Amino acid sequence: MATRHALDAQDARERMIRTDIAARGVRDSAVLAALGEVPRERFVESGFEDQAYEDAPLPIGEGQTISQPYVVAAMLEAARISPHDRVLEIGAGSGYAAAVASRMAHDVFAIERHASLVRSAQRRFDALGYDNIHLRSGDGSRGWAEAAPFDAIVVSAGAPAAPAALKEQLAIGGRMLIPVGPVSGQQELLRITRESATRYREEALGGVMFVPLIGAEGWDENRLRHPSASAARTTPELIADYAMPLPAPETAEFGSLFDALGDKRVVLLGEASHGTSEFYRARAAITRRLIERHGFRIVAVEADWPDAAAIDRYVRRIPALARAAPPFQRFPQWMWRNTDVAQFVAWLREHNAARDADERVAFHGLDIYNMRASIAAVLAYLDKVDPQAARVARQRYGCLMPWQKDPATYGHAVLSAGYEKCEAAVIAQCRELLERQLDYARGDGDSWLDAAQNARLIASAERYYRIMYHGGAESWNLRDTHMFQTLRHLLDAGGAAARAVVWAHNSHIGDARHTEMGYSRDELNIGQLCRETFGEECALVGFGTHRGTVAAADDWDGEMRVMQVLPSRQDSYERLCHAANVGRFALDLGRATPLRERLLEQRLERFIGVIYRPDTELMSHYASACLPGQFDRYVWFDETHAVTPLGPEHHNPGVPDTYPFGE
Repeated sequence: MATRHALDAQDARERMIRTDIAARGVRDSAVLAALGEVPRERFVESGFEDQAYEDAPLPIGEGQTISQPYVVAAMLEAARISPHDRVLEIGAGSGYAAAVASRMAHDVFAIERHASLVRSAQRRFDALGYDNIHLRSGDGSRGWAEAAPFDAIVVSAGAPAAPAALKEQLAIGGRMLIPVGPVSGQQELLRITRESATRYREEALGGVMFVPLIGAEGWDENRLRHPSASAARTTPELIADYAMPLPAPETAEFGSLFDALGDKRVVLLGEASHGTSEFYRARAAITRRLIERHGFRIVAVEADWPDAAAIDRYVRRIPALARAAPPFQRFPQWMWRNTDVAQFVAWLREHNAARDADERVAFHGLDIYNMRASIAAVLAYLDKVDPQAARVARQRYGCLMPWQKDPATYGHAVLSAGYEKCEAAVIAQCRELLERQLDYARGDGDSWLDAAQNARLIASAERYYRIMYHGGAESWNLRDTHMFQTLRHLLDAGGAAARAVVWAHNSHIGDARHTEMGYSRDELNIGQLCRETFGEECALVGFGTHRGTVAAADDWDGEMRVMQVLPSRQDSYERLCHAANVGRFALDLGRATPLRERLLEQRLERFIGVIYRPDTELMSHYASACLPGQFDRYVWFDETHAVTPLGPEHHNPGVPDTYPFGE
């Protein structure tokens, strides 16, 4: 006959399941049955038995706690455990969660780093006859490789990021539940599903609070116990600690190191200059991986719509428009007419070759319709009627970044009379240029998207050309808002599952709210708009360098030269990265680490566009920023090299004459 104490415990257990578990949304009958079978009072410290069925964590020794019943239930339900599954639990503690899981699964493997807790838990399992639980002491962040693969992994401790070792030990189709976030405070419970050998899907399930996961791929116990250890290390030393070394962009491994971005809807890849080969090659490697392994089918770049459309037709094997000129013929030609882009375009065409038309990857331009051709029209007109006004215009268009502070550039802030009187004629010329190009496109019935985009652009052309003519902050905001809206139209046209990779300058893809653009002048950019719209479904990846060479011009419409990039300033983020003494690396700036906290202090950051003016570099190319606020990740190349432009004689051997960069 059951004792009175046992009956009271059973009543309390049933009440807990009814009021604290089922009433809060846990519906899995296997989870509820397992909770009803396992006596939680046997897994708490002596003296806490009467609190065993309260929905609260309780101390179990070694500074650890037994998780509250609802959290255990919710995690096991989210893990979708079936009777034939092999389950790994990290952070076994008292053994309660492993015991509940053992009533649902075929085998449970549990790891606890405190040997005393392992001994206590094993005694409980033995007493209850739970013989399908395998328990050991060790570093849970490394998992249990010899027992892998696992159908489910449940991590009962908070990690700075999901350990790669645990992800690798998931079976195909396996699920991992893991809290990710800071050591103290709220963490995010993630469900990571392994979809293939290299692809994982990540879902956020809500806020939780767990003790930290200590281990080689978790938190450093010594630093947690002695915070001053991190404080005593220099920022470059911390960067070196947290840096993920990168191979050359041409290697197969490079792209695979960015697989964590594969579950995003939009991945924005930056560049610290428009003329650096390493940035193009790295973006190409990451993009190829996202296309091949993660199903991205839109590449959207900081380029004019009609020029990119010629590339899009080539890579998707759509006939070229009649009378269409080769793309990217106007300044700055080298930004897209270079060998690195040509190699990526060739790969994209080959990738699309074996795919149905609706499965092919598209290549689109995000920028204001033919901005560069429009600027060229302004300059050509002013050269004829007012050369002094043309010189003013060239200086203005050389400063497309809104924060440039070079007094020499802005010495003509008061427009000349000649400049002002040309405004109406220039705007009329720009409209005529746009309408003429639209006439060329109207005969093409292939692309509804082209037609819709052209209609949107012609509707706002008057305002754009007027703003562009005068320059200033309003021009920047109009341009980035337009690029973001174009991206939204591309995603909408692609359907709910559409995902895009964006290539643009750091100044466009880094969240403007965390640079002097935002906090000094209320300017915005596409990175900020993506974060506000897509939240955790977007990732912003910045790039940086210390020194090398760059392809750039002294002024707008000037001749491209290969210039030496000055070594980064002592008071810049770039100098901190250089001092880390790691040639190529990536930083995860979203992780709650001592490094992120250190980098939150605003510093100077370098921005080089198509114009580079070393003589006025501080005023022309540096701005105050907060790197971890700007970017989710940061990719570093200590020394970089200029892109190699394609000359008019260029023809890629082995490709047809219709190749878009050919003449």
